[in-house]
Parts: sequence; C-alpha cells; structure tokens
Amino acid sequence: MPRVLHGTIIIIHIMLLTMGQASADSIEKLIMPGKVVKAHAKYEHDCNKCHQVMDRGSQKSLCLDCHKKVAKDIKLGRGFHGKYKSVNSQTCKSCHIEHAGRDADIIKLDKHLFKHRYTDFPLEDAHANLNCKSCHQAGKKYRDTPSQCYICHKKNPHNGKLGKQCSKCHSQSLWTEISFNHNKTDFRLTGAHDKVSCNSCHINNRYKNTPKTCFSCHGVDDVHQGRNGNKCQKCHNTRSWKKLQFDHNKNTKFKLLGRHAEIDCKSCHPKNPYKVKIKQDCFSCHKKDDEHKGNYGEKCNTCHGTARWSKVIFDHNRDTRYHLTGKHQKVQCIACHKGNIYKNKAPKECASCHRLDDVHKEQSDKNCQKCHNTSSWNTKIAFDHDLSSFPLIGMHAVTPCDECHLSKRFKKAPKECNDCHKSKDVHKRRLGIDCDQCHNPNGWGLWQFDHDQDTRFRIDGAHTRLHCYSCHSKPAPNGIATGSSCGSCHAGDDPHSNQFGPICGQCHDTTSFKHIHMMR
Repeated sequence: MPRVLHGTIIIIHIMLLTMGQASADSIEKLIMPGKVVKAHAKYEHDCNKCHQVMDRGSQKSLCLDCHKKVAKDIKLGRGFHGKYKSVNSQTCKSCHIEHAGRDADIIKLDKHLFKHRYTDFPLEDAHANLNCKSCHQAGKKYRDTPSQCYICHKKNPHNGKLGKQCSKCHSQSLWTEISFNHNKTDFRLTGAHDKVSCNSCHINNRYKNTPKTCFSCHGVDDVHQGRNGNKCQKCHNTRSWKKLQFDHNKNTKFKLLGRHAEIDCKSCHPKNPYKVKIKQDCFSCHKKDDEHKGNYGEKCNTCHGTARWSKVIFDHNRDTRYHLTGKHQKVQCIACHKGNIYKNKAPKECASCHRLDDVHKEQSDKNCQKCHNTSSWNTKIAFDHDLSSFPLIGMHAVTPCDECHLSKRFKKAPKECNDCHKSKDVHKRRLGIDCDQCHNPNGWGLWQFDHDQDTRFRIDGAHTRLHCYSCHSKPAPNGIATGSSCGSCHAGDDPHSNQFGPICGQCHDTTSFKHIHMMR
C-alpha cells in the first residue's frame, strides 16, 4: 500500500476517534473496498469486529475469536487448519479474501488440488478414488462431514449387530476383505477354529453373547453323552477333536501304566468324572476278578502289576521274612494261605503244613529242617545223630537206622543197651542191664571191667578163680544188689552154723577157707 494512502488512512482513523459514531460509520463505508460475503454481512457496519486500528497483526486473532472451532483445531493440531503447517505462519486473509461482494467465494477451495491428507480423514485405497460428493453433501460444511465408517456404510450385511466400529474387521482397500484379528478378543482362534467360517459360530450375524465354552458348540458331537462333563478342553484341543491331549499321568494322581493305558476311559469312568469320584484302589475295579474271594485282602498291587493280571510280581523272598526255597517255590499260594492272609497268619513251622505227611506221627522233633530240606522231603536227609541226645559212635555209627528205629516214631526209640541187645545178653541179666559198665560200642566182644576199681568188693585170693556167675547167679534187672559179706555167699558152707557170727574174715581169708588165722 502506498505510503500516502497509508498516511491518509491513519489521519482518517484519528478523525474517527474524535468524531461521533454516526460520522465514523459513514466514513468506514466510504473507505471500505467492497461488500463482505453474506456470512459476514451482519458485521459489515462494525469494522472493529474484524479490524483494529493501528494494529494490522491483530486481525488473525480477531478472526479466530469468531471462528472458535477453527481456533480449537489450530490449538489441538487437528483438522485442515491444525494439520496444514503453513497455516500457523500465515494470516487468515492469505487464503480468505474479504470485501469482494456478497456472493464472492471467500474459501476458494480447489477440489482438484486440495490435499485430503491434511484433514483428520486421509483418503486411502478405495476412498482415494471417490467423488467428493460421495461424502460431502451439498449445503453442509466440510468439517461437519462424519468420519465414522458406520455413517456411510449403514447398509451392511450385519444389520448393526456388530456395532459401529467397522474398522475392526474391514479396511479401506476392499470392503469384502476382512482384517479382523480374532486373537485380540477374549477368544483366540487356534487350530481348526482359525479355518471355520464366521457363521459357524456367529449364526445370523449374532456376535454379542456368543458362547465361548467348547460344549456350547460341540455338545452335539459329545460321544461321552455328558458323562465326562462339559470341560472338553481338558482332553481335547483345537487342532483335532479326535486327538486327545489329556495326560492322565500328569493331570491326575493315578498314573495309567501297562494295560491301564490301553483301556477305554468309560471302563473306569462310566459317569461324569468331575461329579462322581472313583476310587483309585485296585479292588474297587477288580473285585469281580478276585479269584481269592477276598482272602488275600484288597491290596491287589502287592502281588499283581498293571502289565498283566495273571503275572504275579510278589516276591516272597523279598517281601516277607519267610524265604521260599526248593519245592516251596512251586506250590500254590493257597496251599499255605487257606484263609485271610491278613487275619490268619500262616504258620512257619514245617509240622504245621506237613502234619499229614509226618511218618513220625509227631513222635520226633518238630524241627523237621534238622533232617529234611525243601528240595525233597524223602531224599537228602541230613540228620546228624551226634547232635542228638544219643551220639552214634563205634559200631553204632555203621548200624542201619532201622536196626534201632523199628518204626518212624524216632522219639520213642530206646536208648538203653539192654533194649536193643537183650536177645544177645549171654549173662541173662545176671550182671544187670547196665551193659556199658563192661562193654563199649567199638565191639561187643571187647569189654573191660575191673572189679577192684569199679566196685567196693575186691577180688583176691580164691575169689579170682571163680566165675562171675558164682556170685551173680540170679537176674538183676533193677541193678546188682549182691551182698559183700562172706555170709551172704558162704552161709551154706558154715560148719559153725553161724555160732561165730557172719563176719567170717575174723578167722578166715580169701586164700583158702580152711586156712584159719585169729585176729588179735
């Protein structure tokens, strides 16, 4: 603007300050370059609404005082005025020229050159090729054009059942191309779920209150018919309905080993396993298979394993204090355990089981193992007679057993010499029955007896020429009781007729009966 004109305007403004209001209005109209647009017509007589005297830089702030929405956009950096960088450095009149007449285009928008990226809704993909009128209706401000997908795309196959946030599933490139990430919801699509169509779960475009439990969709496929409850995910996974992921060994306190791992679930779980708890002991399931009829208790696992019911794993040598050796290893359990093994303890003594086989008729020692072993009852008998109360020495050691033991009742076998040698006693018991006083087991004909040392009657004089039977003439089964006085033998030979008493030794000696000597 020329300096002369600028100075003139200053002078006019000074004059206006000193003149009345009526005069001021007429002068402003006089110098006004042209009429304002229709939207500003009501402010045409109030220049101070848009202009401030002597302060050209304040015009932008005066514009924003009226256009509050634009001011807020600039402040928040939104919309065209907030995003277009040069707006902040330019004045409003740089783009919007006023005083060009009522019908002047104050906006001067060039739709072909306008950059939509400076708005809050950049045109991308399919939106970039649309005509402006597709979104901006005639007679409405551009800033009031809705930016929500739902406003333009009300007509959709979901009929509003999926809400108004279309961008969660659809993109601007193609409406039919769905980019919804189901995994960001509280129900992740994994395995085979990722391949099924939406309508499989969302029937009739029903997306709210869609059931999330497996049983809600797969109840019709439940071959268990509800016996195993409705928590399908504990056994099944989304990769394959038929492939089970339930690990009985890890997820329960009962490990499936051996044959248990092969049987069908309903064999043990005929009812809902989450409501009806089954017992974990063997006997609860195998009670009908118990051929012991309960006599061996309910702890089946003590003897049986899970590999095969007929295979017994019980080790009598390891698990008890009674070792099975020899033929004991081959006998049936019931041979010894006839009743309840926990209530009726099986006896450990041989005689308890072998009483019927005892040929000794319980007349021998009950410790059968002293003679017999478990390999064979009748062979390899290893009795040591020397450890008994009658050791075998001399000829006794080579004498056959049945020479002394006429029967198998060994307990009553005689121990006295006369009991066995009575028939061979040439003394006819005149020397008593204590054979061992003269004889020994080394030989019957070998004997040794010293009358002087072994008795209280010395043999001397004429007595040495006598035979034993001369004095021992009668059987003495209860022991020799022959008198030791002379009279006991010579009473019949006493010519004195017992006038001098029975003590013959006072006059006679053993050298000769006729030889007399007087004792002084």
